[in-house]
Amino acid sequence: MSGSSDLKHRLVTAFQRHLANPLNRRLPFQILLETTGRTSGLPRQTPVGGRRVGGSFWLVSEFGHKSQYVRNIQADPRVRVRIAGRWHHGTAHLLPDDDPVTRLRALPRFNSAAVRAFGTDLLTVRVDLED
Repeated sequence: MSGSSDLKHRLVTAFQRHLANPLNRRLPFQILLETTGRTSGLPRQTPVGGRRVGGSFWLVSEFGHKSQYVRNIQADPRVRVRIAGRWHHGTAHLLPDDDPVTRLRALPRFNSAAVRAFGTDLLTVRVDLED
């Protein structure tokens, strides 16, 4: 990662971790992705943007394999997603061969614009929902 993208990553993640995510987790309409912490074993909830398409939920990680929730998925792909206030169990799949820029065009505009603007290493994630 270059110096400028590393600085961008540190600034954006600090803002998300300390301000944006704690506020967004409280919003009833916010989509949440719950993973299991790879070290702690505790549930970790991350506000995300994405869209349900049939039995799957699609999102794009702005920092790819550097995202904590992506690292948690690598350790344990069993997740939960809160969509419209309802929790769904599922299995997450990291899709490095999918074109994340094209995928973002099919996802909600506001979040997609933020992911494109702040992201440094985009990665598509698909969650196959069980219910």
